[in-house]
Formats: sequence, C-alpha cells, structure tokens
Amino acid sequence: MRFNQIMIDEFTLLAKFPRDSKMQGIKLHSDAEPNLLSAAQRLFDKGVIDSPDGGYLTDLGLDLIEHVSVIHSALKS
Repeated sequence: MRFNQIMIDEFTLLAKFPRDSKMQGIKLHSDAEPNLLSAAQRLFDKGVIDSPDGGYLTDLGLDLIEHVSVIHSALKS
C-alpha cells in the first residue's frame, strides 16, 4: 500500500475539519493553496464533503475523519 500526493492532500484537507461538532465546516477561499482546492473538489466529487470549496462533512466524511484521526494519532511523534 502506498499513499500518493493526491491522497496526502485529501488527508491534509480532511484533517482541517473540526472534529468537535458536526455543525462546523470549513470554507476554502479562491486564494487557498491550489493542491487544497483540488483536494476539495475531489472530496466533493467522492461525496465526502458537501461543497466543492469545503462546506461540511457528509456521513462518509464523518467516517473518514475518524480514520484520519486514528492514523494521525498513531504516527505522530
């Protein structure tokens, strides 16, 4: 198994979402890093977030953020 840069960009964006409340989302502005804007569009296309510029996590996104959190906790120093 190997993570490519596209996956890492998507992980990075997912990690920016608040985990304290399902009622909080994020908004990417047009001057955000291009890799994050592209990641947002891909996550939207996959049904992970509800807007191509961030928005809120869908049910799938909420499941994924749990996994991202576990991976982050396991790998951080």
